[in-house]
Amino acid sequence: MIFNETPLPGAYIIELEKRGDDRGFFARTFCKNEFNDHDLVTEFVQVNNSLSAQKGTLRGMHYQLAPYAETKIVRAIRGALYDVILDLRSDSPTFGQSFGAELSADNRRMMYVPKGFAHGFITLTGDTEAFYFVDEFYAPEHERGVRYNDDKFRIEWPIKPVVVSDKDLSHPDFDPAYHLANK
Repeated sequence: MIFNETPLPGAYIIELEKRGDDRGFFARTFCKNEFNDHDLVTEFVQVNNSLSAQKGTLRGMHYQLAPYAETKIVRAIRGALYDVILDLRSDSPTFGQSFGAELSADNRRMMYVPKGFAHGFITLTGDTEAFYFVDEFYAPEHERGVRYNDDKFRIEWPIKPVVVSDKDLSHPDFDPAYHLANK
């Protein structure tokens, strides 16, 4: 695997190192030793799969507060999506900055999303399927969200959203007391 650090410290785009021949290729998508070499999380408790039928479906920006903050590894296994992470670590020099990258079934890239980041994506094709590993169990009382178009962050999406859930549309304007602290 090739670990490319993003401009947001601790977050990575992970690319496969393909070993191929006339049959096709072989590549690892996870190796505990290689993740350890980069000081990344290696224990996961959930594997999630989402399907978005329509191009322009936006999901996000989601995260959980401590002690249930999540690390995620996200990959598109069908179609293509633009994956976005937002640094919400209050002590980070990149607090409030976002980074996005195209993940597709064709490029086979993965986004490593550390704890303290909100995460979301918009689909670039219809019938896009995302597959992701999470290191904490879902804890609804610790769930938070940042609205995808919150003026505080000005996340740049490559296309205009067509489908956004009522829940994702109703996230409040960013307020540190709500978004960064437990109830």
